Amino acid sequence: MESLWKLLYLLEPAPMTLIVTAMAVTFGSAFRALNHGKEMERNRDLLEASITLDRSQALMIPVMSSCSLLLMFYLFSSVSQLLTAFTAIASVSSLFFWLSPHVAYLKSQFGLADPFLSQCCSKSFTRIQGLLLLACIFIVATWLVSGHWILNNLLGISLCVAFVSHVRLPNIKICAMLLVCLFVYDIFWVFFSERFFGANVMVSVATKQASNPVHTVANSLSLPGLQFITKKLELPVKIVFPRNLWGGASPAGNTADFMILGLGDMAIPAMLLALVLCFDHRNSRDTVNLLDLHSLKGNKYIWYALPGYAIGLVTALAAGILTHSPQPALLYLVPSTLGPIFFISWLRKDLAELWEGTMPNLNDKARQIDL
Repeated sequence: MESLWKLLYLLEPAPMTLIVTAMAVTFGSAFRALNHGKEMERNRDLLEASITLDRSQALMIPVMSSCSLLLMFYLFSSVSQLLTAFTAIASVSSLFFWLSPHVAYLKSQFGLADPFLSQCCSKSFTRIQGLLLLACIFIVATWLVSGHWILNNLLGISLCVAFVSHVRLPNIKICAMLLVCLFVYDIFWVFFSERFFGANVMVSVATKQASNPVHTVANSLSLPGLQFITKKLELPVKIVFPRNLWGGASPAGNTADFMILGLGDMAIPAMLLALVLCFDHRNSRDTVNLLDLHSLKGNKYIWYALPGYAIGLVTALAAGILTHSPQPALLYLVPSTLGPIFFISWLRKDLAELWEGTMPNLNDKARQIDL
């Protein structure tokens, strides 16, 4: 009974904020992927088309992830500055991708003039897009200087949105294959890696801080204001919230003071949500707004997958509280999201169509145009 009282911790601000943020990011990533795919299909802009995974690519993801995890485990200190630089560049691009539709919406609402500035990579570049790009660079630069956890979360969310929009699943068959492989991957690296490698590889890599190249350069050049530049950075491969959320946690404090959820625990379920969203709106070529999703919500698969994600995430956090040990979130998220989709689609006799998929393969279209 005493153990059950510990679960009341889930009602405190930090875990509640983590749960709500993870749900919003997962749903938002899937929603952005749906509209990005429809925009690319309608405009036939195949240079911007998503990568649709086939069976071999799906099977390689857990293998490559394991290799990357081991590389980070043994060589993190040697490559951390390079990783930070690469992450900064990727974050600017993903922030720009994430914020562009919102800026375009505001521009249309307020009727703002937006003259073209130049042509870049066969695309026109407008003044507002230029200002947005500068804002993204400023946000990333501020993160490099301060290492603040809010900026870390902002960059992580943008990376998740961009990944889900550009790496997609063609059908539930490939999706189930990927999720089951990652289910096994997560369990092994969290529960069993210590037996083989002497430490919990997943937790060790997730909690490591990278050296800040900005601090290194500033220190070597003896630049003023060095004391304001953080030496270590949390890479935005996770979202973090201070356990004492309203207690004034330091911007870049000790990892033990934070609740952590890896980007993969949002991005992988979001790929499933994006797949069912595409299935729900397979007969429409137009972009979808939130009102469209709300209408007839009982008939859409997204409204079974999203609550399933919430249940799996709460269960994972509860298991962590009760066992006082890190939990592989996909152990709970895979059955809680994939299970309802299989069951409901079987009842509706949609399983065969979902299994084979109805999403157009943009990779094949690109090859046809090249030929």
